[in-house]
Amino acid sequence: MRTETFQCDVTVIGGGLAGVCAAVAAARLGQKVALVQNRPVLGGNSSSEVRVWVCGATAHGNNRYARETGIMGEMFVENQYRNPDGNPYLWDLVVLETVLAESNITLFLNTDVHEAEAEGPAEDRKILSVTGWMAGSERKITFKSPMYIDCTGDGLVGFLAGAGFKIGREAKSEYNEDWAPEVPDGITLGSTILFYTKDVGHPVKFVAPSFARDIENTTIPMRRVIRSGSNGCDYWWIEFGGELDTVHDNERIRDELWAVVYGIWDYIKNSGKFEDAANMTLEWVGAVPGKREYRRFIGDYTLNQNDIMAQEPFEDRVAFGGWSIDLHPPQGVYATESGSKHLHADGNYHIPFRSLYSSNVNNMMFAGRNISASHVAFGTTRVMATCAVIGEAAGSGAALCVQNSVTPRELHAGHLTELQQTMLRQDASIIGLASRDEKDLALGAKVTASSTYRSIAVEQSAGSHVLERSAGILFPVDPALEGVELLVDVDAATTLTVELWDTGRGENYVPANQVQSVDINLQPGEKQWVNVPLEWQPQQAQNAFVIVRKNTSVSLHAGNKNLSGVLAFNQTFVPAVAVELEDRSPEKLIHQWSMNGVRRSPWCFRAKGVSQAYAPGKAVGGYIRPYGGPNQWMSEELSGSPQWLELSWDAPQAISEVHVTFNDDVNEDLINLHHHRTDFEIIPELAKKYVIEGSNGGDWTLIAEESDNRKRKHVYRLAEKTSLSRLRLTVLETNGSSFAELIEIRAYE
Repeated sequence: MRTETFQCDVTVIGGGLAGVCAAVAAARLGQKVALVQNRPVLGGNSSSEVRVWVCGATAHGNNRYARETGIMGEMFVENQYRNPDGNPYLWDLVVLETVLAESNITLFLNTDVHEAEAEGPAEDRKILSVTGWMAGSERKITFKSPMYIDCTGDGLVGFLAGAGFKIGREAKSEYNEDWAPEVPDGITLGSTILFYTKDVGHPVKFVAPSFARDIENTTIPMRRVIRSGSNGCDYWWIEFGGELDTVHDNERIRDELWAVVYGIWDYIKNSGKFEDAANMTLEWVGAVPGKREYRRFIGDYTLNQNDIMAQEPFEDRVAFGGWSIDLHPPQGVYATESGSKHLHADGNYHIPFRSLYSSNVNNMMFAGRNISASHVAFGTTRVMATCAVIGEAAGSGAALCVQNSVTPRELHAGHLTELQQTMLRQDASIIGLASRDEKDLALGAKVTASSTYRSIAVEQSAGSHVLERSAGILFPVDPALEGVELLVDVDAATTLTVELWDTGRGENYVPANQVQSVDINLQPGEKQWVNVPLEWQPQQAQNAFVIVRKNTSVSLHAGNKNLSGVLAFNQTFVPAVAVELEDRSPEKLIHQWSMNGVRRSPWCFRAKGVSQAYAPGKAVGGYIRPYGGPNQWMSEELSGSPQWLELSWDAPQAISEVHVTFNDDVNEDLINLHHHRTDFEIIPELAKKYVIEGSNGGDWTLIAEESDNRKRKHVYRLAEKTSLSRLRLTVLETNGSSFAELIEIRAYE
């Protein structure tokens, strides 16, 4: 046995997506990081050991412009290119390579931290070290650092260090939460084991093990949906342990889950009810229960249901989510009620920094499902892509704590702006907060472009659809709307009602407040461009939501290509899965207005007036994702001609670093495993071939060039500081879009 000590700046314990993003964020900010994981692979519940798909703010397409950016976004986009079929082992590689790319990270796999040395009174503790055992190598390793981040999920390190925590459900009275029980209890969400199946092309028998449950003697066949062709996360509802102790009863929970899995497979193979299962075999059965809930630490603020539903814009917001509040019955698979119930806000919500550090251990932060949230609020923050963006915030905060020699609470009090601006510079989204980085030379530049997209329109029809339900069109209004035209077919003389609504909040994409309504008299005819006199000059640039009310005498034409900043909707509520599995609220606007069937196929329309929504200045406007508008520069159609955007200064600037962020369409719901397959491997809106050049009054000098880009953000560091009065990005080719599109450009000395 070897005994070792590892000294670093930040120790991250737990290698799920929260821990990975925390470690990478701290490392990219210059800190020496130890990432300690007790399993042989990274990724936690998303890894090939457990195989839960990575859900996040998109809520599988319910939320608009909601996909995560930053480190989680990088992994989503890279996995889409490498692994469009959702192979869990290839996802493992994407996560692993994200960590291995950072020279500041030392990775310790198979290392189970089980000791923590801390000092101080209960109300003011400090971690001195944590110690883990590396299985297989017989190495006992002690990790010492100024900052620790507990990303273990179960909150083991904080528990060992004496951090305050909660387990179970708070009473309704504690935070005035409608979804909380009247009396507090120790109930948690249960754990799950998944399985994969395969058609081998010939009959395969299955002999059930002796411990398999006879599920026909349970409520499972009546209350859950079993199909022979389903596998993996289709069976997320194989859940058990909510009424037990998730940690201390882990082995008992695992055994019961195995009994259920093999019982379900026995039912599929041998009940005679699934003739198409004859050639199916079990390809994989998990051995590690995917835990949902255990300890939740107490921070300086506890996020609760009311914050989620109000989309509270915390001053110290550092991350966001959008998954529903998603709670499951404690009986899990044996419950007679739906497998889950869901409550959505009208859009993305915000997560404060105060919920990411311990209220009584002054050098400990946390990220993942163990943050400071009530049980009800935890029902949404627990999903992995949200855990990941929380991890990036915690890692960034820990790095700045080390750099400034402060505690997380002191960082919040005295360096909050520095933290938020640092995160924005790294492309970590903080919705509704603009970059105001004083060091960014681009903010003081004049911005011009070869062209700008000024007339918002979708004119080429790919077919028409009878208005059997109301349709919606969302588009930016900046500075004013002078009218709308719609492309319609009319079967018989009729009156069509069209309404103009705002969305209420910059992060929302549902109709909130009606601005105007008009009735249009129509006569029969095909492909008519109909004038709709909707006029609006809002006090600030924002999105318009135009509703075309259902009318079966009218057909509305749909376009054949995506247009950034424009979305199409149908007013309909079709449950994504059976009601036996999910209990949702159809009255919520986010469910009523669906993009199913019209995603990337906006309705044909013209917005009258000259728009500034895609002006060159948007590339230095401070926003790095849609918020009350697309917040990007977009050129006129390329049509074989390069399009450029240029920064110029009255006096030469000493520049050593250039950042460019391209549009990777955060409205597109990407996934790591087999939930769905996206039609393309590279986001079409991303620039594929481009050059960056600089000039100081003479010829252009090449700074960087790419010929096969598939990434959203690039940072180019010049070999030496260079005096420039002009900086130009020229897009030569995209990955499928007709336009050059740029979210942001920055320049640093």
